[in-house]
This record gives sequence, structure tokens and C-alpha cells, in this order.
Amino acid sequence: MRLVIAECSVDYVGRLNAHLPKAPRLLLVKADGSVSVHADDRAYKPLNWMTPPCTLSEKDILDEAGEDTGEKLWVVENKKGEQLRITITSVISDVSHELGADPGLEKDGVEAHLQQLLADQFSTFGDGYTLIRREYPTAIGPVDLLGRDDTGATVAVEVKRRGGIDGVEQLSRYLEMLNRDELLAPVAGIFAAQEIKPQARTLAEDRGIRCVTVDYDALRGLDSGELRLF
Repeated sequence: MRLVIAECSVDYVGRLNAHLPKAPRLLLVKADGSVSVHADDRAYKPLNWMTPPCTLSEKDILDEAGEDTGEKLWVVENKKGEQLRITITSVISDVSHELGADPGLEKDGVEAHLQQLLADQFSTFGDGYTLIRREYPTAIGPVDLLGRDDTGATVAVEVKRRGGIDGVEQLSRYLEMLNRDELLAPVAGIFAAQEIKPQARTLAEDRGIRCVTVDYDALRGLDSGELRLF
């Protein structure tokens, strides 16, 4: 991972054009090729970014006389020809670290087991639903479950024990990333939990995300213990 703190301006050239005026920012270059631009606020969310596959080229900026201005231009381009053009005026810090493979987020026992059960019984979400992969990687973290519905369309599932607004926001970010991949898009979202809070359900449904309440004991094949007449 390369971390560059620099005074820079940023231009995004593609389906939509966007401009960030010159200011000190953090440029984050990951081993997967992704490049993101961060300010000292907005929590985790970058100001602008380019997801892999993409290429990064760096070159010196010359004036009209062909003299080096001391500035550098980063051009990050994806396979669609969209570009993130970063003009660096001055570099405050430029460091690289080899982080190695990440073991991923360790969920608590019940949540991890619930994810495994739903992966094994993906038809819980509908007849004809099939699993593609658990922990499907994205540039911002792994999606719990990625699969296809009975029409072959892609679905992404976020699994929680208790589903709150944070979980819906997390799934929304994953969907934003996944829908940039033309091989997967359009990707629908499913928010699955043993219990989903009303506010989270309202937010999810407003964003077109389906909510599914799952029975942990039923998935394990255990009797719920409820009294029955027959």
C-alpha cells in the first residue's frame, strides 16, 4: 500500500466530469490497483476514486518552454477509458508498506455460522437462487454472499444477527462498487438478519434492498421448541 500526502487538484473525466480544487489530501494506492483520494473528514468515504482494473501512470509536468515545473500528473485510467487525473503540486509524505494478504473480518460465532448456513442453503432467498461465492472481494471489503436469482441476475447479501442502519449503509456501499462491474451489473441487494430494526428496514426498502428475516434454528435443522397442536 502506498500513502501519499500531497497538495493536489483532481479531475475525473468520464461519464460525469468532476473537479476538486487544489488542497492537501491523502492519495491511497492499494495493491489491487485501486486509487482513492481522501480529505481529513468524511470518515471512510473518499472524495473520488478509481476501482480496478485500472492503470496508474506518473509523469512530470513541463511548462511551455519544456522546463520541469516541479509538479507531477497522475493519470489513473480504467478499461472504459475513464480517467482520474491528479495534479500534484507538492508532496508532504510518500511512503509504501507491504501489508500482505488480509485474513478478513472475523464475525462473532453466531453471525459467521449464520453466513455459512445461508451459503449452504442459498435457496432460502428464493427458488432457483444459487451461490457464486462467500466473502466476494471488493475494493472496500468483502461482500458476505454473492449469488444469482432464478433469472440469472446477480444478488449481493449482507448477513447480520441484528440488522441496523449501519448494515444497510454497508450493503449500499458494496452495491455501489459491484454495480460498476459490467460483468455483474445490475446487482440487487438482500439484507438478511435474525432481527431487522424498523428504521433499517425502512431505509433498505427505500433503496430497493430486500429485507429477509431468517430463523437461525430452522437453518440448523433444529426444532424451535414452540408448542404445536399436531
